[in-house]
Amino acid sequence: MTALARQLAALLAEKLAAGGGRGVSGASAGAGGHPPQVVLGGDTRESTAEICGWLAAGFAAGGAAVRYAGVIPTPGVSFLAGELGADAGVVVSASHNPYPDNGIKLLDGEGFKWSEAAEAELEDRLRAAGEDGGAGGAGPPPPLAAETDLHERYLRHLESTLAAGGEAAARETAAGSGPLAGLRVVLDTGNGAASIYAGELFRRLGAEVTRLCAAPDGRNVNLGCGSTAPEAVAAAVVAAGAHLGAAFDGDADRCILADERGEVRDGDAILYLWATRLLAERRLVPPAIVATSMSNLGLELALARQGISVVRCGVGDRLVVETMRREGIGLGGEQSGHVVRLELAATGDGLLTAVQMAALVHQAGRPLSELLAGFRRYPQTLVNVRVARKPDLATLPRVAAAARAVEDELGADGRLVLRYSGTEPLARVMIEGPDQETIETLAGRLAAVLADELGQPAG
Repeated sequence: MTALARQLAALLAEKLAAGGGRGVSGASAGAGGHPPQVVLGGDTRESTAEICGWLAAGFAAGGAAVRYAGVIPTPGVSFLAGELGADAGVVVSASHNPYPDNGIKLLDGEGFKWSEAAEAELEDRLRAAGEDGGAGGAGPPPPLAAETDLHERYLRHLESTLAAGGEAAARETAAGSGPLAGLRVVLDTGNGAASIYAGELFRRLGAEVTRLCAAPDGRNVNLGCGSTAPEAVAAAVVAAGAHLGAAFDGDADRCILADERGEVRDGDAILYLWATRLLAERRLVPPAIVATSMSNLGLELALARQGISVVRCGVGDRLVVETMRREGIGLGGEQSGHVVRLELAATGDGLLTAVQMAALVHQAGRPLSELLAGFRRYPQTLVNVRVARKPDLATLPRVAAAARAVEDELGADGRLVLRYSGTEPLARVMIEGPDQETIETLAGRLAAVLADELGQPAG
């Protein structure tokens, strides 16, 4: 970060922490009259430690006590918030984005992400406070010392989920042999927070581990590796003769798999595997999952053949979890590999997902590719159209008519998702259908109408 960016980040972080500390429980003290307690940690970006320092100082100024976990996945902080009876968790990470980016994720005392309304209220408080000082120009904050016990608590939790993952896993653990003994895995930790957890976790469980991209230097997080570039782990699985591979993003809340043949398997494949296994064990109650509008039609059709319904929601892991809780559904996720099993975690946990899928393959005694034979992905295309404005698409007659024409041509054999990006000036056209040529033609036709109606002028 530049000096100016560092100063601005420090000012924002201090104000955010001070406001969050006072607002954690709606008062200046936590439950039972004690000072609010906050679990703090982050990923491996070079800016993370300093931002954590400013956050810790801000929380202290706001009257909150801080438990600092150091480098830890976002789901680790989520788990610890609930485990320690904290009032909130705070994670410094930009997830799957490149190292110059960074951000602050806010979790409640149960480990769930703050609602949009709660975040908006905090943003209003920050704006009301104004740019009236803070420690932004006072030099770097004092270094923080991580509590090493928090690292161990999270690892023990991940190990324990295999006992909760099915009777076979529990019997193997009870017998004293590692539940993953004899399994060969390749782990691409993306030079992120998983780097200091994944290898140790799988070795404790008895697996033979090959690690990739597990040497973070502050600037190489997600750099041509991890869940956004899973081709490397897929190739390594074949080269090592491994049973499967797993790739994680910077804060390890996502997991992408690679099967024994070197084929990349995303969050849709994981949802299919997990849902069908839970159904077979009579633990998918109700027989349904939550997936976003971007999940492949092939997932919906494959699960329907098993008697499992798919409840769709908008894009974003927070919307997935909110829908799961509202509908009473225990499993949900996104294509990106952010998968949530509410019985085990309050947010997507890439390490937990990888362990569960590895145990599933091991217990089945069959290759991952064979376990996924019932899941056929429909051809899919995504076209982004840069727009100058974002009116409700339903209010644009030409766009609405073009969208209806696409849906009519696809019929029951395809699906159209038309939406705006939440963070960029883009309209996204996603089409699934029986063949690639058809859907690309339809997507191009609709994208041309969008560009004509909403496109930014040249220059």
